[in-house]
Amino acid sequence: MRYWGAALALAVLAACDAAPPPREAVPKLAVDTGWPTIPAGAKFGEVSAVDVDAEGNVWVLHRAGRVWEEPFPKEPIAEPTVFKFSPDGKLIAQWGAGLFIMPHGISIDPQGKVWITDPGLEQVFRFSPEGKLELTLGEKGVSRQDASHFGRPADVAFLSDRVLIADGYVNTRVAEFDYAGKFIKDWGDFKVAHAVAVDDRQIYVADRENARIQVFDHDGRLLETRASPSGNHTYSLKPLGSGRLLAVEGRDGADRKGAIIRVYGADGVIENSYDISLPGENASLGHDLANGPDGHTYVTDVPGGRVVRFSLPTKAETN
Repeated sequence: MRYWGAALALAVLAACDAAPPPREAVPKLAVDTGWPTIPAGAKFGEVSAVDVDAEGNVWVLHRAGRVWEEPFPKEPIAEPTVFKFSPDGKLIAQWGAGLFIMPHGISIDPQGKVWITDPGLEQVFRFSPEGKLELTLGEKGVSRQDASHFGRPADVAFLSDRVLIADGYVNTRVAEFDYAGKFIKDWGDFKVAHAVAVDDRQIYVADRENARIQVFDHDGRLLETRASPSGNHTYSLKPLGSGRLLAVEGRDGADRKGAIIRVYGADGVIENSYDISLPGENASLGHDLANGPDGHTYVTDVPGGRVVRFSLPTKAETN
């Protein structure tokens, strides 16, 4: 009995010391390292979110030198945190100074309004394209799960006359509002609802810490669960049309940072996967993505302090 007990103890210790599994081997995808142009006087930082408006302009939300550390600071970031780039990468507008504690998500609605989530403030904001505040949802600094509060809201998407908010790091739901800010309902059960996206068929939620994508109909009824390969954590997703979906995974099952791009077919099967991370262990964390009308895709990289642009290979190029 002593022998078997000692052997068992050694086996447990060996398992604890075992090296993590190797990283998933997927093809590297080239990115446009010259995009965008950041003026020398602009203070850039952790790049949290990106979206593209109807004219193809690219909106980038960053933290201007602040890093995600808890407890969050009390004072707002003094420098502009919202950058608007032309499709060719020229900075054409910037605003957001003195407004946010920990800016997280940016989404442009069909009318061109700019929605921003701030988990540090526990609020969601709607601005005009020029940066004029038009609507505030949530009570500053108060975390609850009800019709007038959030628990670290993360992302916003739009479906007909509804605004869908992924809520979030503390709460476990998608909360729906109308465009005037009136609460409609909430649904879902997630472990960090980090991103939400819609197409003409379905609603997609990045259930990040459950390492899966959840697919719902437009009424919030669960249709399908897509477990990420190797337990990878999906941070953001956007429809590609015809039921296809693009996703970025920022951490793998061994909790190593990275930036893996997945292309899902309409049947939920992964068509292709690509690596767009910087070289070096934990040098990148793919956090958000957006698709432009010109075929470019944009991904934010938090520790890399960058937003990158690339084009997905065509089917002919992948065959």
